[in-house]
Amino acid sequence: MAAPLAGQAGAVLRDLALRSSRLRGSFPAVQLTLRRWLNLQEYQSKKIMADHGVTVQRFFVADSANDALEAAQRLKAKEIVLKAQILAGGRGKGIFNSGLKGGVHLTKDPKIVEQLAKQMIGYNLSTKQTPKDGVTVKKVMVAEALNISRETYFAILMDRACNGPVMVGSPQGGVDIEEVAVTSPELIFKEEIDIFEGIKDHQALQMAKNLGFKGPLQQQAADQIKKLYNLFLKIDATQVEVNPFGETPEGQVVCFDAKINFDDNAEFRQKEIFAMDDKSENEPIENEAAKYDLKYIGLDGNIACFVNGAGLAMATCDIISLNGGKPANFLDLGGGVKEAQVYQAFKLLTADPKVEAILVNIFGGIVNCAIIANGITKACRELELKVPLVVRLEGTNVHEAQRILNESGLPITSANDLEDAAKKAVASVAKK
Repeated sequence: MAAPLAGQAGAVLRDLALRSSRLRGSFPAVQLTLRRWLNLQEYQSKKIMADHGVTVQRFFVADSANDALEAAQRLKAKEIVLKAQILAGGRGKGIFNSGLKGGVHLTKDPKIVEQLAKQMIGYNLSTKQTPKDGVTVKKVMVAEALNISRETYFAILMDRACNGPVMVGSPQGGVDIEEVAVTSPELIFKEEIDIFEGIKDHQALQMAKNLGFKGPLQQQAADQIKKLYNLFLKIDATQVEVNPFGETPEGQVVCFDAKINFDDNAEFRQKEIFAMDDKSENEPIENEAAKYDLKYIGLDGNIACFVNGAGLAMATCDIISLNGGKPANFLDLGGGVKEAQVYQAFKLLTADPKVEAILVNIFGGIVNCAIIANGITKACRELELKVPLVVRLEGTNVHEAQRILNESGLPITSANDLEDAAKKAVASVAKK
């Protein structure tokens, strides 16, 4: 049976935000916006859920004011909610450069939907999570507005500590769930699921009970929970988070808003979903990096970080900060590295005018350090590198890699370990 395992659940919930909070907490001076590698708009996530039998609001998508009017008329709803479709949060309090305030509006009149859509589509919406100039709205979602009589929180995620999926729920939804885990841990419920046996009826019912659903709504909520778990498995998700998972005055359990994270390693068998990836709001450098299977996240410092693996990237950024420097980015090579990728990585890094030094930190497990070294020397010569370069290599074929660097005749500073590398990179910038 599910129980309020506050400590464990709190850890699971905090892990949902680990990447962003850990990086921000490590060096507050750095402004970091982390993105999921697969970015889906709200309407895309809701369509995926609806296609798997999960109850969501009825909706249509429009890319013109006239289409929005027709969609509103087809809904035949008592009340309509019009939502600008951008990836950033805070839409409701955003401002358009058309002068319209708010990216989410309620109305009972389809003609008002048309008027509002004219001030949304094609205009930039600025929120607390967008760049200063905002993001251009290309589509709007026209949906049936439903009253919510009660809000709960429900999520399914892969938890490394449990070696499989876990359900996490709380009867207190519609709010920052990490805050609930801290202030009211007794309201957090966690249930591990055996991935081989799947979710059992009694587990779904107990979670529905813990979320506070009563009477016929309890079975309805349990059915939705099972459908969400089936969705979670079928689409190779790493997280399906529904907040709020609510009930209406008419006695319907509805998934009002959801975030879905996907396993990038499953792209080969989830081609239809990955084809929906919306990269229009990415920074151009992120899209350019993706062409070469590189993952790039921009920061506001001046020391570029060139690493393999997100964990190593975080550690590298942290230790640069601890030694008085500021990371300009981190660029993740990933696993199967080719020499051409190393060259393209250097090309991206040197194109950033903020970069005053580059720190290469590679741990060669499946990565061959010699390939990295050859890529580095080629990039230095062809790009005529003009900023200090500090290199720390460790692991597979490291001695050959060191020989390549030492015999290159290039002004490359070698480091013994990460601490040494960070100190040398910070010092090279300080000398300028």
